[in-house]
Amino acid sequence: MTHLLDPQEMARADRLAMEWGTAGITLMDKAGAAVADVVARRPLVTRVTILCGPGNNGGDGFVAARLLAQRGFRVRLALLGDRGRLTGDAAQAAERWRGAVEDAAAFDPEDADLIVDALFGAGLTRDLDGVARAVVARMAASGKPVIAVDLPSGVDGATGAVRGVAAQAVETVTFFRRKPGHLLLPGRTLCGKLRVADIGIPDLVLDEIRPKTSANEPALWLPAFPIPSAGGHKYARGHAVVVSGGRWTAGAARLAARACLRAGAGLVTVGAPEAALPMHAASYAALMVRPVEEASDLRHLLEDRRLSAIVMGPGLGVGATTRDLVSAATGAGRHLVLDADALTSFAGDLKGLADVVGSAAGTVVTPHEGEFGRLFGDVVSADADKLTRARTAAQALGGVVVLKGADTVVAAPDGRAAIAANAPPYLATAGAGDVLAGIICGLLAQGMPAYEAAAAGVWLHGEAARAFGPGLIADDLPEALPGVYRKLFEEAGAL
Repeated sequence: MTHLLDPQEMARADRLAMEWGTAGITLMDKAGAAVADVVARRPLVTRVTILCGPGNNGGDGFVAARLLAQRGFRVRLALLGDRGRLTGDAAQAAERWRGAVEDAAAFDPEDADLIVDALFGAGLTRDLDGVARAVVARMAASGKPVIAVDLPSGVDGATGAVRGVAAQAVETVTFFRRKPGHLLLPGRTLCGKLRVADIGIPDLVLDEIRPKTSANEPALWLPAFPIPSAGGHKYARGHAVVVSGGRWTAGAARLAARACLRAGAGLVTVGAPEAALPMHAASYAALMVRPVEEASDLRHLLEDRRLSAIVMGPGLGVGATTRDLVSAATGAGRHLVLDADALTSFAGDLKGLADVVGSAAGTVVTPHEGEFGRLFGDVVSADADKLTRARTAAQALGGVVVLKGADTVVAAPDGRAAIAANAPPYLATAGAGDVLAGIICGLLAQGMPAYEAAAAGVWLHGEAARAFGPGLIADDLPEALPGVYRKLFEEAGAL
């Protein structure tokens, strides 16, 4: 269930199901029944207004209206457009509705305890205007609870963007699989509680569609996750290196190093200028320290082939020295996580970074929006949606891109992408990104592939924040990881 289908892929899933023997009206009947069931479970609802659009989303609404009326609800149905222009399955569903069909342009929200939004589904590709926009705006301003069919009308199913206006739903019922717009902001917040209904589309259609977008959940990456074994030892769990800046910015590297350890790396060494070494040595007893002032020192350190992954950027400093350190790390052929200052040091020079990244074993970059713009602004349109921007950046870089935010997107050069939906608002705190970089490095050190390590790191980061709760600071995140791991391993049957 991690697969996400964009509107074109969902339309293909419908077509394949019908080609393989399921009638379209059967799919619509099951979709409408799922909506009716959700409405019927709402407390204190007797009067329902169903707003239907001119397509199949409206057809779902006609089915729901008929079934709710049979259950004794007082149902008013309002159609946007001319009933005579309905076609296909939607026209057949409308024929079976025996009640009145009102004009949606004149609907009065005051006459309802609840509104069903069956105007437009995930396939909306242009901004709402005219009567459609006015109807959705009136619904949004009504204050009445809204049940959305597929997606709140006005939300783009591919991007989560609002196409002019959209009403906040208390619940959204979608079908077969979620869409990217259910997870990307602001669509995610407008959906309310999301339910996915089985309407009879066989899972085998996914073998034909081969979707490349997923929800970032354990099922996506757990098969590649480094679950400890009874016969394991610390050297088998990898040796991570954190490259630190000077003593005034060493805190960021310490956060990343702690996260590497908590993520499961068997050993962690911090390479830092001599003035900062005592701070690192005194911070966590499990850390090892080595002097790294410049690129030649790092190259010398990396002559030890047991060092398997490197994170650099947190508190490292911006400039030529950092660029040289990145070049030394990539030239050593190790897995690499680049964050913060390591990215800003290549601002405006994506080609320069892509050239050195090509020699790394696997590279993950973890920019926030500002760093992303400075690094990828010449190749990625600022007007593009987040999923497209992350994918384009990953292809241009030749590495995995983690475009951070409340709806973090992880994208690989081959087009795979995962959208996270588990980040709580209190993750917006100083140093949280340093911890994320460290978690990903710790997973890379244990041999996890770059895309899976990045996706797992993002999920673990969000779960650790959720486990700790309000009042979170970055130092709390590594300490919350053991509980997250325990639950993950229990559910995987590893404990």
